[in-house]
Amino acid sequence: MRQSELFTKTQKKDPRDETSLNAKLLERGGFVYKNSAGIYSFLPLGWRVIQKLTQIIREEMNAIGGQELFMPALVEKRYLDASGRWDVEISFEVKGKKDRQPGFTLGWTHEEVLTEIVSKYVSSYEDLPFAAYQFQTKFRNEARSKSGLLRGREFIMKDLYSFHVSEGDLRRYYEKVAGAYHKIFQRCGVEAVYTEAAGGSFTISNTHEFQVLSPVGEDTIFVCDDCGYAVNQDISGSLKIKKGAVCAKCKKGKFREEKAIEVGNIFPLGTKYSKAFNLQFVNKDGKKEPVVMGSYGIGLGRLMGTIVEVYHDEKGIVWPEAAAPFKIHLLVLGEATPQLKKAGETVYNGLTAAGLEVLYDDRERVSPGQKLFDADLIGLPLRLVVSEKTLAADKIELKRRAEKESRLLKLEEFIKTIK
Repeated sequence: MRQSELFTKTQKKDPRDETSLNAKLLERGGFVYKNSAGIYSFLPLGWRVIQKLTQIIREEMNAIGGQELFMPALVEKRYLDASGRWDVEISFEVKGKKDRQPGFTLGWTHEEVLTEIVSKYVSSYEDLPFAAYQFQTKFRNEARSKSGLLRGREFIMKDLYSFHVSEGDLRRYYEKVAGAYHKIFQRCGVEAVYTEAAGGSFTISNTHEFQVLSPVGEDTIFVCDDCGYAVNQDISGSLKIKKGAVCAKCKKGKFREEKAIEVGNIFPLGTKYSKAFNLQFVNKDGKKEPVVMGSYGIGLGRLMGTIVEVYHDEKGIVWPEAAAPFKIHLLVLGEATPQLKKAGETVYNGLTAAGLEVLYDDRERVSPGQKLFDADLIGLPLRLVVSEKTLAADKIELKRRAEKESRLLKLEEFIKTIK
């Protein structure tokens, strides 16, 4: 992509109404636009990041048998009445003409909707188990929306739901999802701590979260310094866990207290929703039983914001390769002479022909200093420079965003190495 055609621009100063680092850098870099508190538009660069994360998640969900679908964002009141969740504080009720419209809410989760759908297709143990997932916009009326993409009122979520004949079968799939989540976060470049937590309004059972350690995290967790067992503060009291206490799992290590960002969660739902929607199956003995369910979520915007909180320096974002909107930032520095422009085009065409993703800074009336500033702020993994200096050497300059030093090399050598 040519940067001269990109309609967004970078900003030198932090936005006045943002306090979180992820929002400051993403807004300044032209990745997102803040529409109101907790509500952001993803601009071309930011949307490419979301698409990268989406594809990673999709691949890992498909690998464990997930079937992708898409459900409506508008959820009728009867669904949440059936499960007793219509009056939750985070719900956005949709106001319509009372004589025409039943009550609706903007969907903040989809357990109820999918359970009703599944009840029309599942009747026997032979129909189970299976899992279905979607990428959908969620709406939650959060009281605190001051953490940029870490806590939004409108956000994109991957929500997976699984359906089983027994708790044992659910547990086996639950562990399989946990393994897939670890792969997802590893591929995205973040280390997530598997953490026991409460179920909130989703389930009365304890659940598990995937927490990324960060001083800006809103959650407090306790982590064993020996075996790594971790517990969210919301259930630490009932488990008699506190800072410095001996780990209940390994009996050797002690718990340390950490701040963390929740990037994913998995819930054993039991039969709460299947009973509410009469989702039953006939077992091998010919008897009817309620289907056992699980629910598993990852917020894509929150994951993007977390990556920025983890990967940045004083100059800007330092994207891990898997999440970066482009792999390479190609800069043409110096006076736009015909020779220099031709060299830039030659390099750009060579890179794209090799199948590499390139953001090409071909802007002519922008100073070298501004181009270098923008490149550091945007934070693509690799920066290539074409200049009079590189032309004289018949090479290009390569610098990795995470490193200080640059080096000169032949374009052919770079392409061969990078592929």
